Amino acid sequence: MRWRYAATLIFCVFIFDAKAQTDTLRLTFQDAEKQFLENNFALLAQKYNIESSKALADQAKLWDNPVLSTDQNIYDSGSGKFFYHNTAQGLGQVFVQLNQVFTTAGKRGKQVQVAKDNAKVQEAEFNDLMRNLRYNLQLDFGQLSTLIEQNKVYQNEVSAAGNLVNAIQKSFDAGNTSMKDLIRLKALLFGLQNDMVENSRQINDLQTELKTLVQAKETAFIVPLINNAPIKSINLDVPSLIEQAKTNRADYLSNQYQLTSAQHNLDLQKAMAVPDVTIGASYDKNSSYAQNYYGLQIGLPLPFFNRNQGNIKSARYSILSQENTLKDNEAKLKNDVVAAVNEYQLNQQLFSTQQLEFNDQYDTLFKNMMKGFKERQISLVEFVDFFDTYKDTKLKILQQQYNLQKAITDLNLATGTTVIKP
Repeated sequence: MRWRYAATLIFCVFIFDAKAQTDTLRLTFQDAEKQFLENNFALLAQKYNIESSKALADQAKLWDNPVLSTDQNIYDSGSGKFFYHNTAQGLGQVFVQLNQVFTTAGKRGKQVQVAKDNAKVQEAEFNDLMRNLRYNLQLDFGQLSTLIEQNKVYQNEVSAAGNLVNAIQKSFDAGNTSMKDLIRLKALLFGLQNDMVENSRQINDLQTELKTLVQAKETAFIVPLINNAPIKSINLDVPSLIEQAKTNRADYLSNQYQLTSAQHNLDLQKAMAVPDVTIGASYDKNSSYAQNYYGLQIGLPLPFFNRNQGNIKSARYSILSQENTLKDNEAKLKNDVVAAVNEYQLNQQLFSTQQLEFNDQYDTLFKNMMKGFKERQISLVEFVDFFDTYKDTKLKILQQQYNLQKAITDLNLATGTTVIKP
């Protein structure tokens, strides 16, 4: 009775879960990707970083503001007044000065270039974020499809095993079956139910992650629509794929842009060592040898002590650091492409039309074995062994299908472009 209660409870959990998922959302990967690109908050946040960097490039183009200054009398001791100017007798002093800084050595243009480089880096980082999120989306999509298909295998076996347990229970009650055979079948059913619960738990976790990526409604149950038909063998040229990866992979391009930015920053730091020139005009009334004094001012700092040596040295080391980072990234890129090609070719060999035919034949054999056991043409030990083998084989076939989809996803990730459509 306890066993029946546990089985009933587990069954009710599944029924409740099925009813709770009221909004079934069937999506192809293209549909999921479209929703992902339109609604993902992480992508939207990174887009604002790009616009922020572009705004800094516009800021770098602007000239320095001119400086207007004046010198006024606060307190006149003779009259005892504040801000007093004896304008009636023409004795009040007036001083006005206007200055403008003119940058030299092309500093402004170099600052603009560095800011543009930084905007390119932000854009590359956005593309790399999109590439990785798209990769996670594709993996979750394929794995969820596999788990749902695995759940069908478990449901089929649990249903078949449950019917057998009921039949054997009646036979045992009638005294025609031993307790050992009944317990063996109940243990088999219990193990299948536990496996199905764990599979459903994984489905729930992936549903949560996938709904977050595509911003689907929280009560929706996403059903991925994937074509698992065999893919024609494709000749993959590794050197060509490596060149495609260098052209398309955002992480590699980001390192290239950072190296270019470091080189431009060195040019800027060298230019910063050249003094800027300040030119101004002044007017002074009643405080110079002339009653109305008009002056021209030219000023520049003398680079005796600070010639921007530290920043120039730091910029040189930044270039060396970025050069090595780029080389490391290039080596990783090549290894990623080769590994992805090998993974795809290996899984492509395992997955074929013959495998699908075998899958159908195995389902037919399962039905025949069930019938044979009910008619006592097959022993319990033989049937249980087949039952376990059938489940493991079906799950392995589904896993192979997923492994091929993952290999395609890894290949597209490694090259930064769609070499094979998922």
